[in-house]
Amino acid sequence: MKFNKPFVFVLLMGFVVAFSSCEDNKKKEQIQLEEQEATAKAESDAKEAEMKEAQAHEEKKKEEARTNSIAGKAMASRDLDTLVIALNAAGLSDMLLAEGDYTVFAPTDHAFSELKKGMLDDITKPENKEMLVGVLQYHVIAGKMRSEDLGKAIDAGKGKAELTTVKGDKLTIMRDGDQIIIRDGKGKKAQIVLGNIDASNGIIHQVNKVLMSK
Repeated sequence: MKFNKPFVFVLLMGFVVAFSSCEDNKKKEQIQLEEQEATAKAESDAKEAEMKEAQAHEEKKKEEARTNSIAGKAMASRDLDTLVIALNAAGLSDMLLAEGDYTVFAPTDHAFSELKKGMLDDITKPENKEMLVGVLQYHVIAGKMRSEDLGKAIDAGKGKAELTTVKGDKLTIMRDGDQIIIRDGKGKKAQIVLGNIDASNGIIHQVNKVLMSK
């Protein structure tokens, strides 16, 4: 059987072209697939980087808030070391690190040193934690009150005003000349020695006495 050479040649060429075209298509599909995978990976990497950046920004904000919080300011003060120790022992540091608005009448180290001998050691013992929590909560008021706000409350009360602490008991504030005085439940009076210390979650007034409820 004789083959028509031109016909065979054309047939072979057609096969070669078809095969080449098929291979080219496969290559194009492979290139497109690789490009799609590369694009998807780039988008995924970009989203991951964006999420990490957002998380880092959020962590930075939280760290700044903690540093500037009432507890953070107390830790940074050289006059409130004993208060910080007491807050940690009572488990109240987290409350004064968290968001919110509080006014804290913060006893100085000197104020704690004037407690009866042995009292500070007693109330910071683990078995007396409930008592310590009560003592510290008696120094905290919900809401932010600067010195001028305390003064306005005194004026509105015609010389004195009562403040309810987060413990639920009352403090009485009044004036003695230009000074704002705080009277506790036992009748003892404390003076604000350094007021209007701004914090991210409230304000601190350093006082020269440890306040006690009835």
